Amino acid sequence: MGRRWQGGAGNLYASALLRLKQGDPPASTLALVAGVALHKALCEYITTSMLRIKWPNDIMAGPAKVSGLLLERVDDAIIIGVGVNITHAPAVEGRKTTSLHDIGADQCDATMLLHVLRRHLLTERADWRERGVAHSIKLWLERAHAPGTALSVIAPDGEKLEGCFHGLTEDGALILRNVQNKDHIIHAGDVFLI
Repeated sequence: MGRRWQGGAGNLYASALLRLKQGDPPASTLALVAGVALHKALCEYITTSMLRIKWPNDIMAGPAKVSGLLLERVDDAIIIGVGVNITHAPAVEGRKTTSLHDIGADQCDATMLLHVLRRHLLTERADWRERGVAHSIKLWLERAHAPGTALSVIAPDGEKLEGCFHGLTEDGALILRNVQNKDHIIHAGDVFLI
């Protein structure tokens, strides 16, 4: 959506390369897998109840974003870009941000977190291959904002939708239920908590 990474020294910026194999679940569901892995990694440094996943894979501490992921596909390769605000949070117009140090995880540094994240990412990828998407979705939902959470979505074409979080489809798309009880299936978009 034309954005660039923002941050500074002391934060984690990394990429992981995953190769798809014959028979793998849909590649798009790796966004959920990566979100679960990142959440688990961060929870080794901060109380689990403080952090929630916002669809598809931003990690939030209350209303403030502490980290995010960006996945891109090139042929059979998925590149997972990771950004975690460890020592400080960049000022981003229209968004609240925080850092791990701001919320009490001052013992964490980028090198430590990278090793922990790698371990969780490999475990979650193996489960995704062996146990399937339904298992990954279950783990994601356990760590996500609650059903009924008010959300605003800006679609890639600029259309704005509002409603409540109503779960995920079998392929990991967001189900947004509006005030008329109509469900919108969101495969891509910018999601905000409201």
